[in-house]
Formats: sequence, structure tokens, C-alpha cells
Amino acid sequence: MIKKLVLVFIAVFAISVYGQEGTASPYSFYGIGSLKFKGTVENRSMGGLSIYMDSVHVNLRNPASYAGKNLELLNGESRPVKFTVGGGHSNIGLKSETSKDRASSTTFDYLAMSVPMGKFGLGFGLLPFTSVGYKLESLDSEGDLSNRFRGEGGLNKAFLGLGYQIVEGLTIGVDAHYNFGNIKNSTVAFVYDNDGNLAQYQSRENNRSDLSGLNFNLGLSYKTMISKSLELVASGTYTPESKLASQNVRSYSTITFNSSTGQEFVVDTIDEDLDVIGLRETDLTLPSKYTAGLGFGKPRSWFVGAEYEAQQTSQFSNDLYSSVSTQYEDSETYRLGGFYIPDYNAFRGYYKRVVYRAGMHYEKTGLVLNNESINEFGMSFGVGLPVGSFFSNANIGLEFGKRGTTNSNLVEENFINFQLSLSLNDRWFQKRKYD
Repeated sequence: MIKKLVLVFIAVFAISVYGQEGTASPYSFYGIGSLKFKGTVENRSMGGLSIYMDSVHVNLRNPASYAGKNLELLNGESRPVKFTVGGGHSNIGLKSETSKDRASSTTFDYLAMSVPMGKFGLGFGLLPFTSVGYKLESLDSEGDLSNRFRGEGGLNKAFLGLGYQIVEGLTIGVDAHYNFGNIKNSTVAFVYDNDGNLAQYQSRENNRSDLSGLNFNLGLSYKTMISKSLELVASGTYTPESKLASQNVRSYSTITFNSSTGQEFVVDTIDEDLDVIGLRETDLTLPSKYTAGLGFGKPRSWFVGAEYEAQQTSQFSNDLYSSVSTQYEDSETYRLGGFYIPDYNAFRGYYKRVVYRAGMHYEKTGLVLNNESINEFGMSFGVGLPVGSFFSNANIGLEFGKRGTTNSNLVEENFINFQLSLSLNDRWFQKRKYD
């Protein structure tokens, strides 16, 4: 039954995201797009909190989670093999000082597995890292269409990680991430004749960047009982600064424009020689980042924790795309969240075994437009529903919040995100009882 659920889940999301962008945010115009990876549904339902780790859920944000204590249920011989797959749907209300609009997107968010190997643990998977998907237009002082901006693409991340249990309660780990993908964008500057009529031909600039590169994520986790029923949990991660290689192409097209339908028709195209200006191959800097978190709770009953994340976003650079109105400052994120399980071992009463999650976060994204910092605030709720056997569960999350501002002619986003995942567990390795 579990295998059938997995196949149905993957098929539904593969069909729904085909041909759609992974984001509808106008802020994906900047840098390498909007950050997609914020953890599993379980993490996001607790405000993005990633410090809690157990033996039945994959934690994609801290590689130390791949290792851990063997389960007494399995005679202390091993831990379960963990598999997770997740996706989501987002509705965004867009508001400026003069207009309103709505947009939506459906995404496949991650596919990952964690395999125990004694004191070691192996993790690997695939997930979107950033996403670009915007359609923007600007008007001139007469109210006529002045510019049109289009963008699509983003970065994906394939990762392989290893965790190790130093002593009981203390684990470390490292992830190697291979980032790859492309970003395409176009800009049309509309021209009018002396009578205010749209000219027959318009010019469009086309850019494409193919990006690739490695980066690493180091993790540490510590758990200890501070009383008979209370457990203390602390964790931290560090991602060093890294580079992405960017192979760039730019061209200019003469187009005709249908003002009724908005369609663009290419008449001819000329490629620009980026070698002359040194932009054929560029390096894009991904700034260093660290997180630190602390929490406490009663094992298999409740947990509450807080986490801080900081990134040197001011060091972000991209030589191909630059704008005097765009700057970057160091980013910060504060997260608070937790969960509650009424009765983990209840034989009767299904809802007593459900995991109830909640949290909130505040993020200073690091993006500064027209001297305005772009910030985000969100609240989230979720449940973990037991399915099948061996602690497998389906996770449902709901997140709503606000990003940006209407000040300085910018856009405010009010978003509602719905997330769904399956977290499945199985036992692959068992000691032989008889020779």
C-alpha cells in the first residue's frame, strides 16, 4: 500500500508542475531567484525549525541527522531506512500602491533517503534550490506600457551526505551539494511614435545563464536528558562560501507585439559577443551561512525550540546582472516552533498518535531595493498523520505570511502555502538469528 501511495504522490505532482514555474514571486527577478529549499514539510510546519531530529524523519537541513542511536524496538541493532518525498502549492496576493493581482504555483519540493550504516548514516536526494518565475510590466507617465520583464528557470541541488555518531547523543555530518540549472530572462523596451501609437517593431534583450558548482554543509547535533523526562537538544550548521560557474549567452531580437493578446513574434535575432566585455564566463558568489538552535521537550510527547540563521548576503555578487537600485545586506532569520503528540503509544484513538506542529519565522532576506529592506514574516501549522506501519506518516502543512512592502513603488506579497509529504520507514538490515 505504501509503495502505491508513493507512486500516486509522485505522479500527481509531476503532472501538476509540468510546464509551470516553481514560483510566481516578482522578487525572483533578483539574484539567482527565490530560495525554494527551506526544509521538509515537518520543518516548515514548525516555522522552519530544523534542530529536532529523530529516527523516523529525514532532516535535510542538518547532515548530522543521518546518524544516531539505534532503536530499542529493533533490538538495538539498527535504525530504519528513511524515505521522504514532498511538494506544495502556493497562492500569492500581489499588492502595490496602485494595483493588485494574484498568482499561484505548484512545485515538487524534494526527494530524499537516509540509510543507516552502524554508527554512520548516509543521506542523498534531489531538490529545487532556487526558482525564477516572474512576469512584470511597467508603465510610463502617460499610463502606456513601457517595459516588460520575463524570467524562468532556477537552480536544483543534488546532495550526498554522511553522518557519524561520536558518542551517544553527539553526531556530526557533512553534505556535498552539486548545484545546477539555468536562468533565462528577457526585457522589452516599448517604443511609440509621435502620435503615441505603438511602433511596428520593438527590441527585446534575451539572457541565459547556465550555472553549476559545488558547496558543502557541515552539521552538529547534541541531545541529552537533563531530567528523567526532559531532553535538551542543540544543533548547528555551517556552509562555507562557494562559487558557481556561469556560462552566459545574450542576444537581441527585433519583435512585433500584439497589443490585444500580449504575444511577441520574433522577426530576427543577433547574438552579442560577451567575450569582448568579459561576461561569457563569470563566477557567482554564494555567501557563507551558519545556523544555531536550542530546544527542549519530552521525548515522543512534545518539543519546543528556537533557531537563528545568518548569512553574509552582502557578499553576493553576479557580474552579468547588476542594477544601481539593487543592493544586498547580510541576512538573518529567527525561527520558533515545536510539536505535540497526545499519546505516542495509543492502541486506540487514531488522533492521539497524530503529531500537531506549529511555528513562526521572521526573515531579513538580505535584498535591498530602492533603499528598502525586503523582509518576510510567516506563521505555520501542520499535522503528521500515521499511515501504514513502522512509524510511516503523511505530513500536511499550511503556511501564511507576508513578504516585501508597498513603499518606494515596490510590491507586497501575501502568501498562503500548502505542503504535503510522505515520510516512509522500512528495515533493510537484520542480523541472522540462526546459522
